[in-house]
Amino acid sequence: MPILYFVAFLLINITSVNAEVMHGIAMHGASKYKSDFKHLEYADPNAIKTGEIKYAQKGSFDSLNSHIINGTSAKGLQLTYDRLMARVWDEPFALYGLVAEKIDIPEDRSSITFYLRDNAKFHDGHKMDVDDVIFSHKMYKNFGHPVRRRVYSLVNKIDRIDDRIIKFSFGEGYDGETALILSMMPVLPEHAISEADFKSTSLNPFLGSGPYKILEVDNGRRITYERAQDYWAKDLPINIGHYNFDKISYIYYRDNAVALEAFKAGDYDLRREFDTTKWFNSYNGLDGIVKEELEHQRPEQVKSLIFNTRRDLFQDINVRYALNLVFDFEWVNKNLYNGAFKRIDSFFPNSELAARELPNQNELKILNKYQDILPKEVFNQIYQSPNSKNGIRSNMIKAKNLLEASGWIIKDNILVNEDSGVEFKFEILLNSPLQKKLVSSFQNNLKKLGIIANIRVVDSSQFSGRLDEFDYDMVLYKWTNSLSPGNEQMNYWSSGAADRNGSRNYTGLRNKAVDEIADSIARSITRQDL
Repeated sequence: MPILYFVAFLLINITSVNAEVMHGIAMHGASKYKSDFKHLEYADPNAIKTGEIKYAQKGSFDSLNSHIINGTSAKGLQLTYDRLMARVWDEPFALYGLVAEKIDIPEDRSSITFYLRDNAKFHDGHKMDVDDVIFSHKMYKNFGHPVRRRVYSLVNKIDRIDDRIIKFSFGEGYDGETALILSMMPVLPEHAISEADFKSTSLNPFLGSGPYKILEVDNGRRITYERAQDYWAKDLPINIGHYNFDKISYIYYRDNAVALEAFKAGDYDLRREFDTTKWFNSYNGLDGIVKEELEHQRPEQVKSLIFNTRRDLFQDINVRYALNLVFDFEWVNKNLYNGAFKRIDSFFPNSELAARELPNQNELKILNKYQDILPKEVFNQIYQSPNSKNGIRSNMIKAKNLLEASGWIIKDNILVNEDSGVEFKFEILLNSPLQKKLVSSFQNNLKKLGIIANIRVVDSSQFSGRLDEFDYDMVLYKWTNSLSPGNEQMNYWSSGAADRNGSRNYTGLRNKAVDEIADSIARSITRQDL
């Protein structure tokens, strides 16, 4: 992404363990799991001598409706319903028929026709038909999560050809990925869910169709799913070898420290560790626990301290760059994380998609149109995050000079605006006390510049709500990318997403060049274009 230099100042980049190594996993009584972290329950059924696998989740839940933005839904609900088509996780973005037996799609992907399987049914035995598909589209388009609303609204015509065949045609704004995203739409039972049900948070489970049913719910504490013995699609090629456990449970814990102790006690079976200190120190000498690191070439999560540029304080690029300079990554990495981290210079780190050079001729076709609004460094510098290998002092001096140039001066040991007298003061939002050690060193460096940074830790429900409403000054959070980035990039970076609650444009970025680049990603025809 040649625009990286510009957007990098919207956040302070951190990265995950060892660039090319997946966060480690630890497990009880097992030799090896497959490296499919979204579906670890698909491991070899002979590897675990039990009919149930238990996972841990942090926080709580108050809803069994995962289709809307309201509430905090329980983990694992996607196991209870089927989609028109299903993904295969060892391919960047490939879909295979599930509820849809086959499809017709023109070369320009301006429409898609689904042919439903005759034996597709819900858990009550009711046969799926195109009316259920139409109902599902209507619910998601009108009341679903904002991300789905945007994509599903691109459908401008629906043709109900018969009970088993339905055609969706797309209008202005669609791209090559629109048909794929629509194909992943869950099929909901029109006869069992009302519009009021769909719009409401509730602990009453929806009728499903997937490989599992909800067996037991302990509100906010635990949810257990049981395998549907009469699952209609269990013999489809897309499902062979999957869904091997009779029961899957998600157990909720107040925080990560409690969850770790529960794991050591054997209360759940498999844990993915994100904290490198714990990875190196907390699992040694424990009987029956196996640790493993799995290499991969997928983009790592982009974990960052994100500026909310909707706040006046952070609209100045010099201010953002100054704060970026005083984040002492080298000290944090050495003293808190055993040197296991690498700082990132791309939103697609550890992959072939990462930016490593100056913009090429094809990229310049877009960028040259926006020279008047882009920093000159976009065109003549390869972006690299600041470093403090030789100490933080020189970075602090640069930051002080940048702040002074933007009208910020020291008065009574506090940084204030020279014109208004307003103090340079903001809040850093966290969702775990464990994150405080990372942010505290940053807070101390800011204090040396006269900046007051207050750390606020909230529970998972509050954090999710404030994130959706962009109710923060700076937040420690992440973006996740795949090897097949598409129109989710519009949700991450576009001007249109900046004011849409629930979007992932956490920075509040509005830039025409970024809009065009983000939009062009899903419109790429070849891998080289991408």
